[in-house]
Amino acid sequence: MEFLALNSDVSRQVPWQLILLSCLLSFLLAQIIAVTYERTYQGMSYSRALFQSLALISILSSMLMFAIGNSLARGLGIAGVFAIIRFRTNLRDPRDIVFIFASLSIGIGCGIQAFGLAIAGTVVFCAAAFYLRYVPLGVRQNFDGLLRFSAPSMPEISERVEGILKESCQRFSLVTMREVAQGERLEFAYQVKLKDTSYTEAIVFMIRHLEDVRGVSLMMQETTVEL
Repeated sequence: MEFLALNSDVSRQVPWQLILLSCLLSFLLAQIIAVTYERTYQGMSYSRALFQSLALISILSSMLMFAIGNSLARGLGIAGVFAIIRFRTNLRDPRDIVFIFASLSIGIGCGIQAFGLAIAGTVVFCAAAFYLRYVPLGVRQNFDGLLRFSAPSMPEISERVEGILKESCQRFSLVTMREVAQGERLEFAYQVKLKDTSYTEAIVFMIRHLEDVRGVSLMMQETTVEL
């Protein structure tokens, strides 16, 4: 009887129209968060399941806030239930966790009827995510790519290669140099910072046409993608 009375009190305090509005608004705002995650994602392991989870988890957090209300006992009970459940999904990127918390925060804001806070927070969060996507804050990269080739064990070849690199690169650094073909040839690896990205094909062409130079490759690394 007490349980039924408690449920009836809750239903009288919170109209179902308000609950529906809160859930729909949280779902809409969470979709904006999910689209922002998709458009600003950097990497090679994008998950569609995480995208959909971001859109759905806000509804759950909004419903929980309505279920808890002002009752400390209910809050502790729900916390105990979630403590029993063990989530075994591993999130490799800390940025994924940030977006999950953003979606949860939107649901909490809608659940306590702080609609203005939820909308303003969504706008600010998405704007900050796009800003960090296109402004290379935190990028630490001194070189554009790695140049590899093999050449005869002759000082003249190294001098000619470095002459080409001085013309087309802002700076370069010899990473490795090792003997191959029983000491008859040397394999070189240079880190290069090009003066202009349009020099990519030109530098490969010039080094490839040096006498007896083989296996020329230039592996460029995108400054915004971290593996």
